[in-house]
Amino acid sequence: MADRGVDLSALPKEVRDQLAELDLELSEGDITQKGYEKKRAKLLASYIPQLPKADLSLPDVQPSPSHSANPSPSPEAPGPSTSSASRHHRAHRSGGARDERYRSDIHTEAVQAALAKHREEKMALPMPTKRRSYFVQSPIDNCTPPDTSSASEDEGSLRRKAALSAMLAQTLQSPDYWINRSVQSSSTSSSASSTLSHGEPKTQPQPQLQPGASVLADVLAHTRIENSVPPDVTSSTPQERGGSRVDLPPAIRGMSRGQSRSSMLDTADGVPVSSRVSTKIQQLLNTLKRPKRPPLSEFFLDDSEEIVEVPRPDPNTPKPEGRQIIPVKGEPLGVVSNWPPALQAALARWGATQAKSPALTALDITGKPLYTLTYGKLWSRSLKLAYTLLNKLGTKTEPVLQTGDRVALVYPNSDPGMFWVAFYGCLLAEVIPVPIEVPLSRQDAGSQQIGFLLGSCGVSLALTSEVCLKGLPKTPNGEIVQFKGWPRMKWVVTDTKYLTKPSKDWQPHIPTANTDTAYIEYKASKEGTVMGVAVSKIAMLTHCQALTQACNYCEGETLVNVLDCKKDMGLWHGVLTSVMNRIHTITVPYAVMKACPMSWVQRVHIHKARVALVKCRDLHWAMMAHKDQKDINLSSIRMLIVADGANPWSVSSCDAFLNVFQSHGLRPEVICPCATSPEALTVAIRRPGARGAPLPARAILSMGGLSHGVIRVNTEDKNSALTVQDVGHIMPGALMCIVKPDGSPQLCKTDEIGEIVINSRAGGTMYYGLPGVTKNTFEVIPVNQAGAPIGEIPFARTGLLGFVGPGSLVFVVGKIEGLLMVSGRRHNADDLVATALAVEPVKTVYRGRIAVFSVTVFYDERIVIVAEQRPDASEEDSFQWMSRVLQAIDGIHQVGLYCLALVPANTLPKTPLGGIHICETKQSFLDGNLHPCNILMCPHTCVTNMPKPRQKQPVDVGPASMLVGNLVAGKRIAQATGRELGVVEDQDLTRKFCMWPTMMHQFLSEALQWRAQVDPDHVLYVLLNSKGVPVCTATCAQLHKRAEKITATLLERGGLNTGDNVVLLYPPGIDLIAAFYGCLYAGVIPVTVRPPHPQNLSATLPTVRMIIDVSKAACILTTQPLMRILRSREAAASVNVKTWPTIIDTDDLPRKRPPHLYKPPTAEMLAYLDFSVSTTGMLTGVKMSHAAISTLCRSIKLQCELYSSRQIAICLDPYCGLGFVLWCLSSVYSGHQSILIPPLELETSLPVWLSTLSQFKIRDTFCSYSVMELCTKGLGTQTEVLKARGLNLSCVRSCVVVAEERPRLALSQSFSKLFKDLGLSPRAVSTAFGSRVNLAIGLQGTSGPDPSTVYVDMKSLRHDRVRLVEKGAPQSLPLMESGTILPGVRVIIVNPETRGPLGDSHLGEIWVNSPHSASGYYTIYGEESLQADHFNTKLSFGDPQTLWSRTGYLGFIKRTELLDASGDRHDALFVVGSLDETLELRGLRYHPIDIETSVSRAHRSIAESAVFTWTNLLVVVAELSGSEQEALDLVPLVTNVVLEEHHLIVGVVVIVDPGVIPINSRGEKQRMHLRDSFLADQLDPIYVAYNM
Repeated sequence: MADRGVDLSALPKEVRDQLAELDLELSEGDITQKGYEKKRAKLLASYIPQLPKADLSLPDVQPSPSHSANPSPSPEAPGPSTSSASRHHRAHRSGGARDERYRSDIHTEAVQAALAKHREEKMALPMPTKRRSYFVQSPIDNCTPPDTSSASEDEGSLRRKAALSAMLAQTLQSPDYWINRSVQSSSTSSSASSTLSHGEPKTQPQPQLQPGASVLADVLAHTRIENSVPPDVTSSTPQERGGSRVDLPPAIRGMSRGQSRSSMLDTADGVPVSSRVSTKIQQLLNTLKRPKRPPLSEFFLDDSEEIVEVPRPDPNTPKPEGRQIIPVKGEPLGVVSNWPPALQAALARWGATQAKSPALTALDITGKPLYTLTYGKLWSRSLKLAYTLLNKLGTKTEPVLQTGDRVALVYPNSDPGMFWVAFYGCLLAEVIPVPIEVPLSRQDAGSQQIGFLLGSCGVSLALTSEVCLKGLPKTPNGEIVQFKGWPRMKWVVTDTKYLTKPSKDWQPHIPTANTDTAYIEYKASKEGTVMGVAVSKIAMLTHCQALTQACNYCEGETLVNVLDCKKDMGLWHGVLTSVMNRIHTITVPYAVMKACPMSWVQRVHIHKARVALVKCRDLHWAMMAHKDQKDINLSSIRMLIVADGANPWSVSSCDAFLNVFQSHGLRPEVICPCATSPEALTVAIRRPGARGAPLPARAILSMGGLSHGVIRVNTEDKNSALTVQDVGHIMPGALMCIVKPDGSPQLCKTDEIGEIVINSRAGGTMYYGLPGVTKNTFEVIPVNQAGAPIGEIPFARTGLLGFVGPGSLVFVVGKIEGLLMVSGRRHNADDLVATALAVEPVKTVYRGRIAVFSVTVFYDERIVIVAEQRPDASEEDSFQWMSRVLQAIDGIHQVGLYCLALVPANTLPKTPLGGIHICETKQSFLDGNLHPCNILMCPHTCVTNMPKPRQKQPVDVGPASMLVGNLVAGKRIAQATGRELGVVEDQDLTRKFCMWPTMMHQFLSEALQWRAQVDPDHVLYVLLNSKGVPVCTATCAQLHKRAEKITATLLERGGLNTGDNVVLLYPPGIDLIAAFYGCLYAGVIPVTVRPPHPQNLSATLPTVRMIIDVSKAACILTTQPLMRILRSREAAASVNVKTWPTIIDTDDLPRKRPPHLYKPPTAEMLAYLDFSVSTTGMLTGVKMSHAAISTLCRSIKLQCELYSSRQIAICLDPYCGLGFVLWCLSSVYSGHQSILIPPLELETSLPVWLSTLSQFKIRDTFCSYSVMELCTKGLGTQTEVLKARGLNLSCVRSCVVVAEERPRLALSQSFSKLFKDLGLSPRAVSTAFGSRVNLAIGLQGTSGPDPSTVYVDMKSLRHDRVRLVEKGAPQSLPLMESGTILPGVRVIIVNPETRGPLGDSHLGEIWVNSPHSASGYYTIYGEESLQADHFNTKLSFGDPQTLWSRTGYLGFIKRTELLDASGDRHDALFVVGSLDETLELRGLRYHPIDIETSVSRAHRSIAESAVFTWTNLLVVVAELSGSEQEALDLVPLVTNVVLEEHHLIVGVVVIVDPGVIPINSRGEKQRMHLRDSFLADQLDPIYVAYNM
């Protein structure tokens, strides 16, 4: 194009302004690329002839002294390239990106060389447009990287593609220069920041860069630009150009959130910040004002932002297509002249005029009449009760009851007479009766909720009968117990003998029915809360009138009532409407039905009853028992009211009953199903048809349609059809709509299922005492499609789901409380119960008792079915039934079950009438109190909203650009360094003897000889027993002499050569230390081994044997008792005792001195071997040289300020790692006194460690997590006793836990809190960190800042990223720093795959460089080749010279606000977990400890847990500390918690006894051993659940 090669700086100002405006238009998308090029060419056309005059010199480029041009890229270091190469533009990122010019000194020589070459060739490359680098995706982004554009661009503009390739080659060269720069300048000076850029790689379509352009950027980056202003950014799209093209590697985007612009623009080459960018761009900036801190999402497009996989809408989902429904009106409520003004008035009338007329007949338990209450008796007793309530409770001046007070009615079903009297007595006294169930025990199912009801209604008085009162649970002194959750109650007995006859002149006040509350009926919600629905006097009366009209009740009829007369239909028909119409009610209590299921049919037959009030179960039971009865006649019935006819499954009971009893005179048209709701009372009832009239048609609906809330007639698949019968027409005087059950009450379409809402004078008025909930239920105003209300009148929600069929018949398909919303589809609990019952449950399910509910797990409802199992059911039958239920429900309802549980018969919580209490069952399930005997979890099939597995992107980003990205993004390279390890001198001894041999730093053997010489009586070691009494001490001289004796014996009896390995097999003590130095004196290599456990030889001796074999030991030093064990018959059962190497016991040694003490020729010689079994079960021995151990001791001495005057207490195992160093080496080096407490002594006497700290006033102590856990669990409750004994821990300055794992923060905090009362400072406890390759990396010293704690986001951690969050944030994980980094130690965080250094916002492997690192593995049992690269590894780029050791642990480094000893900001090292133990699941990295923490929280009976993977399945092993009947409770809870918190489905849950999970001496779980035992079937588990 014409404009290439034009010197823009030479152009007139107005032209430059126009060009800048053009660029802006392009970046804002106001002009097309084509239009842009056209206009630009036009502007520049007249200036093109100036090209030959372009000046090709670069006056202001400063050459970088350190790099010469080298044309061939080095193969080892595909390191940092110039910005041109290092930009690594991701292939295909979408257009307009941000501008970031890279200014860095490194490229200058390359630029010079390329220019020189260019001069020779004299070939003019066309000039590129101003390029904008690709930083962030979106064109209008809020990221502001600096810009160095628009100044003399001619100098570097004439280029060739050959120059580009040369540049790529040269600048791929030497990375160490700038990695050092980047490390030094944490504020990311511009030279570094412009070279590096790091964020998340995202592959997106993106235009290719024009090669010349990218090189030019670098030229400009080093060109001094005068007279310009502070930076900013515009964005434009690089143009596609013809000609040759170099494909650059993809770029990385990102810039740190917290980084200010000024920090990015610190000058590197002496040019003031303000002189970098043109004025025009600054003006642009001012108009755009982009925020400087992009939100996190700018850099991480994190899968976890949308954790849940949203299912795509199925195009075949049925949608409602009908018109909007029109409200349905009931028939008008007729006006009858002699209707009473109030219900009490009707009772008064019948009591006076029809006193002998029977009102109520009650049956005894055998089904025989017990008593009959006449209307006269009912009236007189109610009157007496009313009088007593108003006048005989309390005093005249202070009556207990006022008008309108609420009174609880507590009467059993078997005594309806007392209840009737109490109810009408309350109405006459104008107090409000609240009928409730009789509480049978203090912990009744739902008792607490009843308490909530009584509280919300303000009830403090309860009426009951004498018999009932006697049966209530009592306290030992005879008072009625305080029921769980109940308010304090005063109990009043209402038996006639306790009532007072009213005086002649007293008359009850019977006002005309008004809107005051008449009674309160309780109702349980889906969540189990019990609320009181208040029914006003006028509603009560109107409801009776409407029922009378609908059911055509006549005076003097007989009605048989099988329902509970305290609520619902039993109360409305059997107590209220019957009295209004002077009906004779025969009540058949539930207990009678149990004993004699036919009793109600017999009553109908005997009394020629006209109406019967039943539920489906009564029809079912009567049908089952009818064979005994021949002479039954049901022809008298004109109405058989089925109270639960709204349950869609009632139709089969009705049909079957009719089938059996039609021959007994039952007419089909008398069966009248009805629909009711506590809020709206009776919603609809079928009126009895004329004899012989055709029965109403039924709806056969598709279950699939219903699950989407749509009515579709099912014709094809009969399996998934639901047959529904109508419940008749709505009540007289009512108005009905169907509205959407969730969200705003929008009217449904005619073919849509919705909630029935009713407006009627005969409904409830409110939830008593709960105005908020009332508004949402009783004052609903339906709205149309546009959201406009359809009128003023409020409707009440009924909780029934249904639709209006032909002829305005009402159909109900379910209840809101039984609604299970799974993945956006509705399922009805009753439908699922019906399906489960249809799977021949006879062999398995006890009495058909099945509960269905849903629990919310991982953002969706999950269906749980719990059934009672027959006592005689076999395991096989049960499992077969369960698996068939799964298939049936999947086939018919197209929904997966989450959990199916069978519990022993009669163990589910019951409702008062014997049904299953669903809410309590659900609560028991969630609390782990259900105690199933069989369970089947199927999360794999039903959890369909799991996030997509993370696809690991191939690392096509070169390591250099990673680093470039990091620095540009303002992220520090994650590395930290301990303080300098200077020459130390022991000041006490130097003063004393004015000598400290220089060799002291090299050989510990010489250090001991020297101490024995200059300070022979100084006590180095004190060994305590379990009573805290010193049993052995060692001064410098004693230790030296004892070591000499051992040396003499070794040389005499061992037949050893210098450098042979000798195993030291000793209990923790001073003998072990002496034997160690004896070996050094003899020039042999000691290998300390934990002795076998005498009580458990079969498990512990093979490990000893393995170490002896692997280390090729020539000799074993030990004690006499251990020598006897090694040669014993018991040992022979586990290992071959005939092939032990020479065994020497060192208990009674001759007093001999060796002829000379060995001195190694160099400090690099091997000093000892450190063997240990890792958590993955691998035995590794590392080689420790003399130089390494003396440097390590010096490092610890510096960090902990150890001098000969100091005392430290050690309660650790002395066989490997830092424990061994502290126990055996440190005192000899530093001269301090070590008080040794073998951890085994704590098993005999727990307080020995803490009392030692108090007694010796110890300032520094070292322990293991096992010791801390023993003290926390064992002494936590005894702090008062210990305090009384004078135990005081205020002296303790540091208590360091020696560990090779993530710090156990919860345990440390518990320990600190528990012993705070004993004076322990909360700042004292910290954790050290070491690994196999370096025994001590971090150790909390005396001078550094306190260990810091951070909270990281667990979701990011799974992506190997570190994002700090606030305490208490969801999915946050607290991590504690692993000690301060020791002097002389350098730590860097490295990507374990690419081996390149990482920024401090990444999780990576901890690599360490330190003079005290081990010098290599002696052998790794079984995996020699695999681990060879753990020592002396180099970074793939950055600083390729330094040798690092790989710790095998993942962690990160964060710069804190705290200052270290030197006054710099402190870099904290956080260890997250072992790399070998991480679980790679769904493309994410999980740390077992995090899942285990969640599992252990899931149930109080989980003592410990461990997780591992097996063929891509997650296996959770949980130790059960409770009774075995709780074992199966854990399975769903473990599955829930792992799914909820880690988004993983557990494949196998194994429940085992306590102590099965193997733990090593450091208290770390041996998960791989556990896995092997599991696969070899050696765990003897209590239960194994396969969640398939």
